[in-house]
Amino acid sequence: MTTHANDHARLWDLIKDTRFGMYTHRHAGGMLHSQPLTTQNRSVDEDATLYFFVPRNGEIVSHLAEDDGVNVAYANPDSDSYVSIAGRAMVLEDAARKQALFNAAAKAWFPDGPEDPNLALLAVRIEHAEFWDVKESKVSQLLKIAKAAVTGEARPQLGEHKKLDVR
Repeated sequence: MTTHANDHARLWDLIKDTRFGMYTHRHAGGMLHSQPLTTQNRSVDEDATLYFFVPRNGEIVSHLAEDDGVNVAYANPDSDSYVSIAGRAMVLEDAARKQALFNAAAKAWFPDGPEDPNLALLAVRIEHAEFWDVKESKVSQLLKIAKAAVTGEARPQLGEHKKLDVR
């Protein structure tokens, strides 16, 4: 497995168990807006794309025409892992993919199933990702932070921090 493939696998490993990502997009006036979305993927595909179900008549779809640059942030404080993904979003017209990704939870929002006319498949093509993953216990983290604060030493190293250019 190449380093590139390892990086993609590592990225997916950090987000796969985080139920919601905070999807951030820009409004026409320049203000950023975030809302939780459920990642529908079971894995990141070869195109490094994340998939979400959104209402076709909602603000996410309407804002894509103005600005397709988005961010999806995942935080899993229980495992001390955090991921920020920047990419380009689009509505993907792919009935087969909708069918494959559709699940019981999505039915609560889209009662007519994958054929629901208001169901849009939002695809976010990952261009850049950054993650922080802390493997040390909370006690060890606190001790390192306290030591740095008391002694004036450099910031404590608390796990892995990596940037990935996916383009």
